[in-house]
Amino acid sequence: MFIQFVKLKSGLPETEVQRIMKERAAQFRAVPGLRQKYYCRDDKTGEYAGVYVWESEESMQVYLKSELRRSIAEAYKVEGQPRVELLEVLFPLRPEK
Repeated sequence: MFIQFVKLKSGLPETEVQRIMKERAAQFRAVPGLRQKYYCRDDKTGEYAGVYVWESEESMQVYLKSELRRSIAEAYKVEGQPRVELLEVLFPLRPEK
């Protein structure tokens, strides 16, 4: 399992960013191997973040080559380069159900 953090600055007002997040959520629900996605905001910096939980590195790599991933910058009017981190999960605190 892998966790991917993507943090970005948007040129849009917060209400518009949240509207777009909700509008696009169904597309992310359909991504194979994406177990969960958390939509976040950093109040101190005004940046938004996506925290993705992937079944495998392979499923994440397929997504990274997809049109959905390529459309993020335009959809959110991203300013500058997003910051991306990838972590392999060693084990969870609580067993999965």
